[in-house]
Amino acid sequence: MTRVAAIDCGTNSIRLLVADADPATGELVDLERRMTIVRLGQGVDRTGRLAPEALQRTFAACREYAAVIKELGAERLRFVATSASRDAENRDEFVRGVLDILGVEPEVISGDQEAEFSFTGATRELLGRDDLTKPFLVVDIGGGSTEFVVGDDHVRAARSVDIGCVRMTERHLVRGGAVVDPPAPEQIAAVRADIEAALDLAERTVPLGEAHTLVGLAGSVTTLSAIAQDLPAYDSAAIHHSRIPYERVREITEGLLRSTHAERAAIPSMHPGRVDVIGAGALVLLAIMERIGAAEVVVSEHDILDGIGWSLA
Repeated sequence: MTRVAAIDCGTNSIRLLVADADPATGELVDLERRMTIVRLGQGVDRTGRLAPEALQRTFAACREYAAVIKELGAERLRFVATSASRDAENRDEFVRGVLDILGVEPEVISGDQEAEFSFTGATRELLGRDDLTKPFLVVDIGGGSTEFVVGDDHVRAARSVDIGCVRMTERHLVRGGAVVDPPAPEQIAAVRADIEAALDLAERTVPLGEAHTLVGLAGSVTTLSAIAQDLPAYDSAAIHHSRIPYERVREITEGLLRSTHAERAAIPSMHPGRVDVIGAGALVLLAIMERIGAAEVVVSEHDILDGIGWSLA
């Protein structure tokens, strides 16, 4: 076995996985899995730069993760940075900070690389299931971008497009610097128009309609699963490989878009850092399901982090 540490730094959150990987058996045994909302992509869509306070939040999480990695004795570490740091003019400042704290440079990967990691992490456990039909469409709804990957045992096509819960919220659901609660119908329509245009773009590369099983990843999707199950608190075991029917996704999405900040914050399974952006994230999933005619989405807690972990093994 090889003890590996994987860090995924996205637009909204930074996450750590420390695990023992056994390539001979295909097992990736978790030792520690953490997530911190740092909102690294705060304002990037508007300014083109990473905000100083966003960088400080991210570096604080990196210092916490460095202590965990040292304590658990991981032999290999890989730090992958995604959408926000791809877009930022001052990403060199981000790279230097991570190198100083963790001793490795963040790899600012392409959207296609991100999609490959997500697919591997999400589907490795699903390949032997006889109740799921291939090919899979893996959809990773992040803060700044969404990755679409179609494949069976291997990736057949992948595309990353610039729709995510943070980007859509900041672009359309904010007025005067504050999130509108609840958003006006014309704001929701503007989000939907952006999503539909991005789906058109994704379909130029990825045959979305050929997929038989939709697999949804990341916090917007897992939070919807927790709401659908009416969980008293966020429960990864209950969420992993749960299934949400289309009608339930539609019902929850419409409810979130009608709700106020206080009402969303009162949902027991809602992470405080996701309260303002969950409506846009849910709308992305709903639009995808409608585009491909999916009857349900299979929810996976295993995603790009697990794919990064396997790349180290």
